[in-house]
Amino acid sequence: MVIAGLVLAGIAALVHVYIFWLESFAWTSARARRTFGTGTAEEAARQKELAFNQGFYNLFLAVAVLLGIVLFATGATAVGATLVFTGAGSMVAASLVLLLSSLDKASAALKQGVIPALGVIALAIGLLV
Repeated sequence: MVIAGLVLAGIAALVHVYIFWLESFAWTSARARRTFGTGTAEEAARQKELAFNQGFYNLFLAVAVLLGIVLFATGATAVGATLVFTGAGSMVAASLVLLLSSLDKASAALKQGVIPALGVIALAIGLLV
């Protein structure tokens, strides 16, 4: 279960790196506008600074998870697991905030939160067994 938890958390981190790229560097592109429903390129341009900042939040969560996986794999299991739980747990918490604050974004919230939630659960079970 530990390996499954780390793999799921790693996949979640990669998803958040992609979200970082969309928000911080491709915000006004057709793909990002379609993904986030930001309207026209001009409308998205007005939100660009906020999206840039938000993208880095996603990157930092991904870095915490990926660093945690590396540390766990190299024997620093307590520190590694702590970073994975913190990063992936924050991803889950953010997805819940999105879901509860905007029900029309339920699909995005699920895409953002299900994989890290499964990773947290699997890692916790694996460490307890």
